[in-house]
Amino acid sequence: MARDPKDTKNGDGDAGTDVRDAQDRFVATWGQAGSTWGISRTMAEVHALLYITADSLCTDDVMDRLEISRGNASMSLRALQDWGIISRVHKRGDRKEYFEAEQDVWAMFKTIARERKKRELDPVTASLYEIRDLTPDAKGNPDEIKEHNQRMDEMLEFFQTITHLSDALIGPKGAGLRAAFALLSKAK
Repeated sequence: MARDPKDTKNGDGDAGTDVRDAQDRFVATWGQAGSTWGISRTMAEVHALLYITADSLCTDDVMDRLEISRGNASMSLRALQDWGIISRVHKRGDRKEYFEAEQDVWAMFKTIARERKKRELDPVTASLYEIRDLTPDAKGNPDEIKEHNQRMDEMLEFFQTITHLSDALIGPKGAGLRAAFALLSKAK
């Protein structure tokens, strides 16, 4: 990441880590983690930059800081908006679009978990129901069908439980992720 010569050290003028270096390390770490979570490294880095700077940045700012193309920046910003963890803001007197990240960590992770559930868990659950519906009156070996349906019913019960639990934790009307973690931490 390019270094801005106007950056200053953290007050004491020594060669210690300055805020920009710490931000850059956070962006790199978050980018690496994002790639293991199934999103692009660049998308995770754009999110990290918006989060850690706690500032509204335009596409040009993101491009300059992360040294990425306009297309890559635009695609990442659009995807992050679709996920609901960044929002578009306008600055009075400026025609550029600016973006800022959700700053409440609990709200951010709740949104990410809700989006992952929608993209990953919900389609699998729907497919399991479709598979189970294939064998209600199927011809053939009744014992084999019974065993198949029993396994499918157990799998569906598990997914229904996970869905109910996740809705309670991360749903818009759910008790909340933070409250659940608070309760779990008391159970030590």
